[in-house]
Amino acid sequence: MSFPKDFLWGGAIAANQCEGGFDQGGRGLSSADYLPADKARFALCQGRLSIDALDASMYYPAREGIDFYHHYKEDIQLLAQMGLKCLRLSIAWTRIYPNGDDETPNKEGLLFYENVFKECKKYNIEPLVTIDHFDVPVHCIRKYGSWRNRKMIDFYKKYVTTIMTRYKDYVQYWITFNEINMLLHLPYVGAGIIFDGNENENQVKYQAAHYQLVASAWATKIAHEINPENKVGCMLAAGDTYPYSCDPKDVFEAKKQDEDNFFFIDVQARGYYSKYAKKQFEKLNLNLDITSEDETILLENTVDYISFSYYASRCASANLKDIDKTEGNAFASLKNPHLQTSDWGWQIDPLGLRITLNTIYNRYQKPMFIVENGLGAKDVVEEDGSIHDPYRIAYLKEHMKAMKAAIEEDGVDLLGYTSWGCIDLISASTGQMSKRYGYIYVDRDDLGNGSLKRIKKDSFDWYKEVIEANGENL
Repeated sequence: MSFPKDFLWGGAIAANQCEGGFDQGGRGLSSADYLPADKARFALCQGRLSIDALDASMYYPAREGIDFYHHYKEDIQLLAQMGLKCLRLSIAWTRIYPNGDDETPNKEGLLFYENVFKECKKYNIEPLVTIDHFDVPVHCIRKYGSWRNRKMIDFYKKYVTTIMTRYKDYVQYWITFNEINMLLHLPYVGAGIIFDGNENENQVKYQAAHYQLVASAWATKIAHEINPENKVGCMLAAGDTYPYSCDPKDVFEAKKQDEDNFFFIDVQARGYYSKYAKKQFEKLNLNLDITSEDETILLENTVDYISFSYYASRCASANLKDIDKTEGNAFASLKNPHLQTSDWGWQIDPLGLRITLNTIYNRYQKPMFIVENGLGAKDVVEEDGSIHDPYRIAYLKEHMKAMKAAIEEDGVDLLGYTSWGCIDLISASTGQMSKRYGYIYVDRDDLGNGSLKRIKKDSFDWYKEVIEANGENL
């Protein structure tokens, strides 16, 4: 068997990177609205800078994005021309509940997404909706300390109940939290966490993660009660870790890093913390607020599928001296001498995707969904308006071949593939527009200048042909 007949070929975007309209339609301020395109960005991402310390004159790219808020009909029509069967997108929490703890939802926000989903259905595009994609109401950060506070679970449950009830007839596939493991690396991005300087950071991060896990389980329960046909998935930033050498110490270090990466997906897929996780809590001397009700909710409401992003594999050694490092999706990694890198230093490893698919499937035995994968690169608009991106086509083709082999030869169960940034958008890690992933170019630069004109790249027609052939032409 190659790709299933109902395989969901698609693309992925996120509200906080493309939607814009931050001060329109009753929307409240989100954590992403405070991420500047400035050297202060990374310090804030790590939770080591107060949002009150930011300069109002800085450029905040997420506030405008690519203005999907006003261009969604045009954008969805273009994606339909490409033949997309699925569009992964997220709902901005603050467009539904502007403060996060509001008594009633924002009617304009509810109507906006209903119109977006109707537009998708008009072209037979299946929406795959991320409930929380790096998007925390700023009011909740200021008043409650964000996800360090158990009250966030109830706010999230109310938000989930509202959107799943309203969009019951339009959405069947849901993801509870985007890349939940990113919380440990970029706590402000993952959970709106800003450290006060005197607290135990590990205690805060793991407690916030636990509350998100409980909220995720509640979302799964709510989804199945509202519509038994709903499919709910978890999501992690994935990519196997290779030992730098066959030294057993390097092998063991790589395995430990992989265990850390699966820490929370274990809970969402199996319903409980692994013994490895509990040992880590002991080693870090953590005293987490975990109730018996939490444990019951987690155990009884595991996810229906595992979704993940894959951009690169990683490399680890027990001896870090004199070994070059390379960039990655928020994860530092040793440089693998056998791999090439992208314009931004991310290691390119198509076979690593097949390895990762096997690792996840063998670990959980649940259907999988690749919901992010792609090449961030600098594109050039030629004088005639064309955009030639053979490097992107080559990258995607090799990763799709790896997916095909994992299905045909290894027997993994893969529901679909939504390549990241199917239309150019703001980079989550850097805030840049010049780091482009899309099949569709958006005329906007790193300072927010440009006409916002949409232009098809060569990869647009190539992906259209792949979808038409259901991947048999790779």
